[in-house]
Amino acid sequence: MAQLGVVVVAAGRGTRLGGTEPKAFVELNGKTLLERALEPLFEIEEPVEIVVVVAGDRAEHAREIVRRVAGVAGEHVRVVEGGAERHWSVANGLAALSDQVDVVLVHDAARALTPAALFRSVAAEVRRTGDGVIPGLQVADTIKRVDAGLAIETVDRSELAAVQTPQGFPLRKLLDAYRAGGDEQTDDAAVYSAAGHRVHVIGGDALAFKITTAWDLRRASALLGEMDSTGLVAQSRTGIGIDVHAYDATRPLWLGGIHWPDEVGLAGHSDGDALAHAICDALLSAAGLGDIGGRFGTADPAFAGAHGDVFVRATVTLVRGAGYDIQNVAVQVVGQTPRMAPRRAEVERLLTALVGAPVSVSATTSDGLGFTGRGQGIAAIATALLTTSAA
Repeated sequence: MAQLGVVVVAAGRGTRLGGTEPKAFVELNGKTLLERALEPLFEIEEPVEIVVVVAGDRAEHAREIVRRVAGVAGEHVRVVEGGAERHWSVANGLAALSDQVDVVLVHDAARALTPAALFRSVAAEVRRTGDGVIPGLQVADTIKRVDAGLAIETVDRSELAAVQTPQGFPLRKLLDAYRAGGDEQTDDAAVYSAAGHRVHVIGGDALAFKITTAWDLRRASALLGEMDSTGLVAQSRTGIGIDVHAYDATRPLWLGGIHWPDEVGLAGHSDGDALAHAICDALLSAAGLGDIGGRFGTADPAFAGAHGDVFVRATVTLVRGAGYDIQNVAVQVVGQTPRMAPRRAEVERLLTALVGAPVSVSATTSDGLGFTGRGQGIAAIATALLTTSAA
């Protein structure tokens, strides 16, 4: 696998934020934006070569932050001086990467709450396509083209995306693009496109918003939890998940992450584990991260036939990467078979270990009503309680 590199751009002055410190060194609930921007990089499973680009007078402060976040691994993180403009800061960061790096992600420290999952997704898509990849969100507002204060026309928002970072590229192509110029461009994808290369857009993440103004900083603070005299007060979030699968006598039954011999299985792109899938939806819902279909869709062959534990582990990683701690999960199975009671404790032990928090499981029938009462399938309903991670 190609070596992954990440350039974290933190050289901006952040005048619109209105503080006395450069933006990346402004504190957000007890940690600098740079510190929070770096933390997800150490949640990525593969080795990552990291370069932090800062103003020259902030280099030592940046090194202190790197040591605090990375510990001994911080010795392998380079801190380099930026340029007068973002374009030249990125160019300096790219030049500091080693020859072993083939795929690079360029990330703005101002997007300090970006979860690790988004870095993984962008890197994976660069490797899959061999092209540039940027995350983007659909534009919700109606967009007008304006001239001299007058609304001239409505722009088709279905063709628009609000672009975020990290933006990913094959390193050699991006280096060539930067050497070719393009300093008038506003982001790395524009520099890359101007050199004649293709750029794909994948789904972004609401947490990857850019902290530009004092209002943005207050928004980020609210997401992490408000401070009081005793420290961080964790904010609670709840979510609900529902999943349904039909019985399929040709398949083995996997439910709650375990195999049930001599029981009728469940239909589905994966193993049909409605119980595990409902838990995933509840966790994703509570974290504001969408749903299992959007995160692990049936179009992805990597999840064909996958067991429930695969989805639960991946979901827990997403939730934690978004800055949440899981407090507990409760799930109820509705169906005629299997009888949960004999193996309830076993299922609870496994799921509790996977989630890293208490998981309680219950079961009921529907008194002969509906598809579950007719013995056509199983429904599972889950709730999850999350709190913001400690600062």
